[in-house]
Amino acid sequence: MEFSDLFPVFSKLTKAQQDLLLSGVSKRTAPKGTVLHRGEGDCLGLVLVAEGQLRAFLTSEEGRQITLYRLFPWDLCLFSASCSMRSIQFDIQLEAERDTVFWLIPADLYQALSQDSLAVANHTNEILSARFTEVMWLMEQILWRRMDKRLAAFLLEESELEGSSTLKTTHDRIADHLGTAREVVTRMLRYLQSEGMVQLSRGSIAITDEEKLRELAL
Repeated sequence: MEFSDLFPVFSKLTKAQQDLLLSGVSKRTAPKGTVLHRGEGDCLGLVLVAEGQLRAFLTSEEGRQITLYRLFPWDLCLFSASCSMRSIQFDIQLEAERDTVFWLIPADLYQALSQDSLAVANHTNEILSARFTEVMWLMEQILWRRMDKRLAAFLLEESELEGSSTLKTTHDRIADHLGTAREVVTRMLRYLQSEGMVQLSRGSIAITDEEKLRELAL
């Protein structure tokens, strides 16, 4: 898909602004597992997803990860250009969860465009607001919800994304998403298995009672 079709406010730009933007963007690919952005010291630029799926996450000093949100086609990631945005101090990393095609917008170009176009500035504020809401929701989950409920909700979300009741994943990978230890995930999964909600096997988790799992996730 072309950049002009994906960028929501492209039609609201002047012809000169459109030409400037198109002259600077480039189309890139990232195989599954590629880390596109490694944090504050890495200034990749803004990422506009065309195909695939990205994960935005934080890593603690001890190496533990937690997923903040995911990016799907049409989503724009501002935090991969945080080096040019003084108000953004998040040390967020980006990883391709699937083979991904994306458009890369140079940080300085987008910053100049934001200052010159009200439509781009408003769109940027909308994205920041949406991401802040997602992160606040995640904080509430971590602070107030039991791990078994968070795990149940995560498994259901993964099942919907994959279109399958059998998930090809590992306990380590789930721990990275939820921001907890692998041992905690293993213990919780064994509990879910003992309750008949999932069936564990090497490298995969099969949801065997979706209704019961949804009740737990509430």
